[in-house]
Amino acid sequence: MKQILQNARTGEIAVTEVPSPQLLPGCVLVRVAASVVSAGTERASSEFASKNLLQKAKARPDLVRDVLAKVRRDGVFSTLGAVRSRLDQPLALGYSSAGAVVAVGEGVTDIQVGDRVACAGAGYANHAEFACIPRLLLAKIASGDVSFEDAAFATLGAVALHGVRTAEAKLGDVAAVIGLGLLGQLTVQILKASGCRVLGFDINMERAELAAKLGADAVCHDASVFRDLCRQHTGGHGSDVVLITAETASSDPVNLAGSVARDRAIVCAVGTVGLEIERKTFFEKELDFRISRSYGPGRYDAAFEQKGHDYPIGYVRWTETRNMEAFLDLLAARKLNLQAIISHRFPITNALAAYDLITGKAGSSFLGVLISYPGQSELTSRVEMGLPRSGIAAVQAKIGIGAIGAGVFAMNTLLPVIKEAGGVELAGVCTATGARSRNAAEKFGFRYCCTDENEILNDKSINAVVIATRHNLHARQVLQALGLGKHVFCEKPLCLTEEDLAEIVRQHAEARNAALMVGFNRRFSPMGQRLKAFFTAANEPLLMHYRVNAGFLAANHWTQDPEEGGGRILGEVCHFVDFLTFMAGSWPIRVHTHALANNGLYSDDNLVLQIEFANGSQGTIAYVANGDKSYTKERVEVFGGGAVGVLEDFRELELVRGGRRQVERSRLTQDKGHRGEWEAFLKTLRTGGAAPIPFEEIVAVSLATLRALDSRRLGEAVTIDTRVFLNAALHPEPAAGDN
Repeated sequence: MKQILQNARTGEIAVTEVPSPQLLPGCVLVRVAASVVSAGTERASSEFASKNLLQKAKARPDLVRDVLAKVRRDGVFSTLGAVRSRLDQPLALGYSSAGAVVAVGEGVTDIQVGDRVACAGAGYANHAEFACIPRLLLAKIASGDVSFEDAAFATLGAVALHGVRTAEAKLGDVAAVIGLGLLGQLTVQILKASGCRVLGFDINMERAELAAKLGADAVCHDASVFRDLCRQHTGGHGSDVVLITAETASSDPVNLAGSVARDRAIVCAVGTVGLEIERKTFFEKELDFRISRSYGPGRYDAAFEQKGHDYPIGYVRWTETRNMEAFLDLLAARKLNLQAIISHRFPITNALAAYDLITGKAGSSFLGVLISYPGQSELTSRVEMGLPRSGIAAVQAKIGIGAIGAGVFAMNTLLPVIKEAGGVELAGVCTATGARSRNAAEKFGFRYCCTDENEILNDKSINAVVIATRHNLHARQVLQALGLGKHVFCEKPLCLTEEDLAEIVRQHAEARNAALMVGFNRRFSPMGQRLKAFFTAANEPLLMHYRVNAGFLAANHWTQDPEEGGGRILGEVCHFVDFLTFMAGSWPIRVHTHALANNGLYSDDNLVLQIEFANGSQGTIAYVANGDKSYTKERVEVFGGGAVGVLEDFRELELVRGGRRQVERSRLTQDKGHRGEWEAFLKTLRTGGAAPIPFEEIVAVSLATLRALDSRRLGEAVTIDTRVFLNAALHPEPAAGDN
């Protein structure tokens, strides 16, 4: 399918052929008929992307501070790699569209194939021939009289409608609207439909005149005249409500709003404007200044938008979904005239002309700009990249790699390591969205990109699958790949439940020739290897302490979700359990997790784990979310055999024995072992030798991490008997009633 993408580094916009999006549970797949180009949002995005690095830095000093902190923590080269990778990600443009449903995902019961719907959401309702839309980000077009063109404005209509609700505009109020662009024109018409008298202002005379034609009671294009206009139409009192729908960095619209508002009026900023408020006016009138957030309640709430957890109508009458539905009802009742505000239409094949228009390159005036999709493209989950199937490296190695998942970690760290190591054929890469899939294929040289993981799993040229998806998908994808006899490299964690771990144990036993590797990279770091070697001759149990200054992570982050990410113990602490297991040279047999009292800010992720190992070694992991992320993240201290070893952030290693001190430093970069783990896995695939991490040890670490979560919940120490678990998994007792 065709999709409009923007290069985050250069700002260049292109219409690109990408695979159709994957249909996800709780979503529907829509064949898009029309989408609206948001002049304000998309022009701002385009202008920022086209800036050079220095200009970007000046525009976003907050990001500069984050980058400098990362340089201090991880080194210059590691940081540069992460920044470059982030800038290489394509931006999917657009967030308001309409079309017909072609497929319905699991869990959606009130939408049918063939239904006409309006779609919302950046990352979902993009300028593309097909879109995968979560249920609560779409609204059914109930009336056949509402065209796809008009319905495509539903997201912007919801923004305008939520602004009107936030301003509490009521029947008979005098409402002033400052800024009569696309959002302002919609706001004027909604206010008129609500029974308000409307006064409009825009510095563009043509837009002011259009607002008058669409129902505004009086308009002007001069600020001083507008002040007089508001006094004349309100008996000298001023407007009851003022809605600012302009888009400018200037604070003039806000202060103009204050000057035309009556005493104790509500001033509501709907558009993106400067907020340097002149206090005197707002204080003397005791104005109520509000900011309207996007489409309405539910916006930016992952539980609402992504999981479909609606708010009860008795408590939240107007969610973003219901605002979209109300806007469509206004269209069906012919209360709004949208054809009058559509200035340009472009087929997607000529979409670049739309961006020349909104960025000023075309030199023409515009208002509502639509993208149309006249073709009848078929759904396709795979796009060939035009690369040869095999090369010298692939012929020599006979290893075909298929990657499932290409998120931030995979793009920044894992896939670069795989490409640099060489010796394999990069066959296919799969992600849920076509844009990210194609970008990964182009950047790393995969033969094809796709959005259906079965393309990877059923590809006979692929004998090793790399899994880097979200945590809740790992177990299922590992089981599928092992079941097809493929080698598996799975990013941590291996799974989120003991039941899944037991199933993986059984499947691994059946797939006798398939290697399974989990991305416990730290044990493969050069400094980690030297620390291990230093204590090889200790001949006594070790005492180990691992401090992790992980930093705060909001409760609504996907990794904190018990169902999707599993939380930070399963999602990240597993790394440190594995490293201590590696250092001890023995399996964990007991874990006690102590959580710091939670004041509501944290997600029970300030923790101390006490781990006992079978050989008598003891380890503690202090994992904190309440520190300063600019400070070093990881520090390991090991004591035993009359020696001390300290590893600081995998950039400095200090070894002390017999009064002699050795120090090794890496100032410019940080090596946490990602390349080492991949090369070790690759060696196993080539030679058929022993796995880099014995499978039973992967199970022991995974089980210990799951039991650490149990310990936090129970508030007591929990035993870990890996041998018993393995035996039970391989020889499950028959269920009651089975013969």
